[in-house]
Amino acid sequence: MSELTHRRPDGAVHMVDVGGKPATRRVARAEATLRTRPDVIELLAAGRLPKGEAIGVARVAGIMAAKQTSTLVPLCHPIPISSVEVDFAVGDDHVTVTAEVSTVGGTGVEMEAITAATVAAISLYDMVKAVDRLAEIDAVRLLSKSGGKSGDWVRS
Repeated sequence: MSELTHRRPDGAVHMVDVGGKPATRRVARAEATLRTRPDVIELLAAGRLPKGEAIGVARVAGIMAAKQTSTLVPLCHPIPISSVEVDFAVGDDHVTVTAEVSTVGGTGVEMEAITAATVAAISLYDMVKAVDRLAEIDAVRLLSKSGGKSGDWVRS
């Protein structure tokens, strides 16, 4: 990483030209965690929150968010997304959202996976806030990525 890729020689930021990069299969996984009380988790898991069934709403929100990443993150390229999977692991006092995004293209989908996981967690918060305004979202992070010039990476 000897040079900054998103800066021109004059110091101004710009969008990197990925037009010459070969199209390869690229996959990224990310997660975010919503923390709340056990009684709220029971309501969420049973689909009995005041706003209704949270998991389905959050899944659709995450999928939609992945597709809108380039409009939210200024230097991201609009890319053809091949698939978005958003899954939920419900614990005693938390829900971990995992998002996996794939494409065949010249740039990766790390930001799309992080955006999908985060927006799904935000949607869960929106669904539980009527019963727990102290709920928190944390542990937003990239878990893995594959494909492209830099190859595969997995969080240890």
